[in-house]
Amino acid sequence: MEGGLSNPSSVSSTSGPCSHLWARFIILRTNIWETYQSKTISHWILLLLSSLGMLVAFPASSLLSRIYFSNGGTSKWIISWVSVAGWPLSAIMLLPTYFICKTLPTPLTLKLAISYILLGFLSAADNLMYAYAYAYLPASTAALLASSSLVFSAIFGYFIAKNRLNASMVNGIAIITAAMSIIALDSSSDRYGNVTSSQYILGFFWDIMGSALHGLIFALSELVFIKLVGRLSFHVVLEQQVMVSFFAFMFTTIGILVNKDFRGMAHEAETFKGGKSSYQLVLVWSAITFQLGVLGGTAVLFLSSTVLAGVLNAVRVPLTGIAAVILLDDPMSGFKILSLVITFWGFGSYIYGNANVSNKASS
Repeated sequence: MEGGLSNPSSVSSTSGPCSHLWARFIILRTNIWETYQSKTISHWILLLLSSLGMLVAFPASSLLSRIYFSNGGTSKWIISWVSVAGWPLSAIMLLPTYFICKTLPTPLTLKLAISYILLGFLSAADNLMYAYAYAYLPASTAALLASSSLVFSAIFGYFIAKNRLNASMVNGIAIITAAMSIIALDSSSDRYGNVTSSQYILGFFWDIMGSALHGLIFALSELVFIKLVGRLSFHVVLEQQVMVSFFAFMFTTIGILVNKDFRGMAHEAETFKGGKSSYQLVLVWSAITFQLGVLGGTAVLFLSSTVLAGVLNAVRVPLTGIAAVILLDDPMSGFKILSLVITFWGFGSYIYGNANVSNKASS
């Protein structure tokens, strides 16, 4: 049997297309096994934990944002502030990497500092836009619309970071855009009873705008690595995440102080469904899960590739939708299911195209 598989081309030429497919499967299995053996077991454990961080923490953060609003929370600034209030967790993770990697912090030049401040401001605005989305939309709908950030990441990446696009990636962008249009057609059955038509439209609008801004942030972050940092490593990516989150936290804190929303937290806690302890748990776990998701995504990008990060990002969309339907009784109509399937299809097309571009670039 091993002798027959040692020369797949001869098998395929004599045994037809089925043997050809089997030979390709054997080659793929061999490549996967060689890749597995080329890394230490600690690498795969860390990659597994990072992947679980993306698949569990991000959906949990989305659900908690919706729970905050559905249980009596009203401040968009508060839930935006909570998203970046956990930035010290990233800082705690960053410090040991200097000793493990035996490296020094990246020198903070004026241009790099300005880029961190700008990205922090944009991230604060992005979180506020998403807060409006979760205030007025079901969590499953908000997550689906947020997946359009891939479209904007590709577009901004093409023009700003000079990333390549191919037909499969453009096809994926078109498919995801079509899926977003399907959701818009289903607004009548997708709206909570206490949400007006104008509020639903406002949530839809800010979700798309937040996704567009998220795509811009992603492209600008890549540009910072290319132009200002010149190298890409785990601690460098984590450094940027810490600094951007810190400045986003500062800008959001200023917004809360100006809007005087800190004063309303005591009243929100008293009137919150489940009481003060439930209110505190929702905010604390919102901060923790968001940062864990970010850390997981950062680790996946470094340990594996943007392709795997894209796959996990695609998988978490239906996970969030299913969890929202089960735990929050989110409405799930035929239109939304169709949009979910089409979105997943679009992700697959884009990821396939991105993998081809990466392979050509590395060859």
